[in-house]
Amino acid sequence: MSRKGSSPIRPRQPDLHTQSETVTRLIGYVLKDGRKSVAEKQVYDAVDLLAKEFGQDQAIPTLEKAIETIKPKVEVRPRRIGGAVYQVPTPVRSHRQTSLAIRWFVRAARQLSNKQYHSFAQKLVAEIKLILKSEGTSYNKRLEVERMAEANKAFSHLRW
Repeated sequence: MSRKGSSPIRPRQPDLHTQSETVTRLIGYVLKDGRKSVAEKQVYDAVDLLAKEFGQDQAIPTLEKAIETIKPKVEVRPRRIGGAVYQVPTPVRSHRQTSLAIRWFVRAARQLSNKQYHSFAQKLVAEIKLILKSEGTSYNKRLEVERMAEANKAFSHLRW
């Protein structure tokens, strides 16, 4: 932790194309080398593919439902006591839940095969479909984090 306290969470403007704050955050995580227009195109293409698949009015709710599904409720954080470091399970704040979920989602989409999917938008949609079926790399990551917290429940009294 820093001495001057935590930095305030800045409010995000909803995306102009979809009027969704989630899409704005997703664009920020897809962003590479400062090329925002490329990231926006990829995310908008993914939203259009979702609209074709699930219906025009269901594209954004489907994306938000997928992200909601992979939000972790608890995580382990290292706590040094004496000479030992304990993995202490702690509840995750809502803003961090969303950040972790989107980060895992984008990372999992990037790992999908280029042979099977021709664009990043198709990879994003494929990962959303896997999440909704309770499968996929990002869904498994959430389960793994919560499993670690469960395994270290004995140290929960060390929370600060």
